[in-house]
Amino acid sequence: METETIQIALKPEKNSCSHKFKKLGISEHVLKAIEEEKFETPSEIQEKSIPHVLEGKDVIARASTGSGKTLAFGSVIFQDVKKDFGIQALILTPTRELAEQNYKALNKFSKHKPLNIIPVYGGVSLNPQIEDMESAEVVVGTPGRILDHLARHTIDLFHLKILVLDEADRMLDMGFRDDVEKIIHQCPKKRQTLLFSATMSEDIVRLAQKYMNNPVEVSAEQYVDPAKLTQIYFDVEDNLKFSLLNHLLTKEDAKLVMVFCNTRRNVDFVANNLKANNLDVLPIHGGFSQDKRNKIMDRFHSQTAKILVCTDVAARGLDIKGVSHVYNYDIPADPKEYVHRIGRTARAGEEGKVINIVTSRDYENFSNIVDKGEIQIKNEQTPLIERARLGWMPERRGGRFSRGAGNSRFGRDRGSRGGFGGRGRSSSSHYSSSGRPSRTGSFNNPRSRDRDTGGSRGESREKSWGGNRNRDRSRNRSHGHSGGRSFGRNRRY
Repeated sequence: METETIQIALKPEKNSCSHKFKKLGISEHVLKAIEEEKFETPSEIQEKSIPHVLEGKDVIARASTGSGKTLAFGSVIFQDVKKDFGIQALILTPTRELAEQNYKALNKFSKHKPLNIIPVYGGVSLNPQIEDMESAEVVVGTPGRILDHLARHTIDLFHLKILVLDEADRMLDMGFRDDVEKIIHQCPKKRQTLLFSATMSEDIVRLAQKYMNNPVEVSAEQYVDPAKLTQIYFDVEDNLKFSLLNHLLTKEDAKLVMVFCNTRRNVDFVANNLKANNLDVLPIHGGFSQDKRNKIMDRFHSQTAKILVCTDVAARGLDIKGVSHVYNYDIPADPKEYVHRIGRTARAGEEGKVINIVTSRDYENFSNIVDKGEIQIKNEQTPLIERARLGWMPERRGGRFSRGAGNSRFGRDRGSRGGFGGRGRSSSSHYSSSGRPSRTGSFNNPRSRDRDTGGSRGESREKSWGGNRNRDRSRNRSHGHSGGRSFGRNRRY
């Protein structure tokens, strides 16, 4: 099957020379922990940032989840933080999961120089955190809970030496700008500030200009192997969207799978109905308690269940290894979120596949991703599918789910409109500048449509998103057909 890939990363060189970590200037006790963790060579972001970090400079590092950021900022923490001198390092993260993840990773690296590292986030009792902070040297927390402790005077930042803003772009996207700035104002002016972000927006630049001292900027590509990443999309009717997802999850040979939805409601809908179709899935979103979310992620990491249905917010910052397939059940409105999603797979030399399920409701978002990301995504013809069992359906009122709706199966359906707009079975289609099907070609000209699942007569049935996009902005109806068009062009992230 012919596929197209995009280049979003440079694969790090393989090198078994562990002494490269030593050349970066990392402390001996940290080197020992690195050897025990069997890390062979520094990642790109570690090589570029650690020398500056250890010199005490402010650093802005562009790097994604899973790129080795924790060791990058942890190296100076283990070098400069001393026992029994109060809280000397604060790491701010956008989510509880990332705070917990950083907490665990830092503890691994500090096993030969034990520091009192504590996680501080919402969803759990305040009192144990208050007790722990009395003897803490390093705090990893979310902005909201840190602000809560500051208001209660239960956290003391007087001795702070190092402030880390991890996934700063996501913190700002999630509305934590004011919280972050309030926390920074409570920190000593004489400190080292380290900012890590997957993207570098104007908001990040302004934040750095305001609160950092002559920062050094470094950048690393996402740790994704472009030669092993395949991206495709299916264009289906709205009422067959779930059935296609269920079919693909059943037929695709996958290791670990992440299914992304834009809302909690859709996470519940998808997860509950996949369970009704005898698939072992794990849903996760912000509506779950922290304890439940931790247990879900433990199951997914241990691969006792191999399908995780999640929102972007719930998945932020999670470094999940071994993901072979990413499904976009909902297409994200923000092209940056699409980049974050596809960065979950095709890592460390493994094959990866991104599957987008596109319906009429997704056209605008999908068009924006192609326009702004300039990404090539191959169109696949929708297979012959059977309507899936729907054991859970949203009620008309209240937004809750009810059992028992639509439990019967409904025959078989090919399920493909073949082109955007659903007005024909051609798999070649045009896109207007508004992100909707244009009025030219096969959408409005009945003579340009073939009766079977192919394209218009005499033309290629294949269409891909990618290449040089040449939109037809004409509003005149056309009886001609220019064949499958390409949209966007290759881009390295």
